[in-house]
Amino acid sequence: MSRKKLSTTVYITPEQNEKLKLLNQRTKVPVAEFIREGIDLVLEKYRDKLPGQLSLEETLEP
Repeated sequence: MSRKKLSTTVYITPEQNEKLKLLNQRTKVPVAEFIREGIDLVLEKYRDKLPGQLSLEETLEP
């Protein structure tokens, strides 16, 4: 099932743009999908910084 998506503006470098276009041509995956995947990778990397994301150590502290 496809989730609703919000429109936003991001600024990327010309090099990023060219590489994303090339990936799109070779894979037929939309550039927007690659950008969403990149956002998901960053959110996963920094998940411990997000509210409501307690680590096991934090839950054991008195």
